[in-house]
Amino acid sequence: MGTSLTPEFWRQFAVLLVTATVVTFVLSAALDELYLRRQRRRAARRSAGTGTPKATPLPERPVVRTPVRH
Repeated sequence: MGTSLTPEFWRQFAVLLVTATVVTFVLSAALDELYLRRQRRRAARRSAGTGTPKATPLPERPVVRTPVRH
């Protein structure tokens, strides 16, 4: 039972494909934003509310490069 795909089918397919792509993109961006907000809040709570001393920064070490001969 061979049926041909009509122009109406392709139009609906294109609309659904674009809609699904936009929904996926917007949902992904929203979830990323929520995750980043959550991370920032946790970091702010740790630095402000725990009362533990902050770690001292490590001293910078000089970069040692070995020459490579070709």
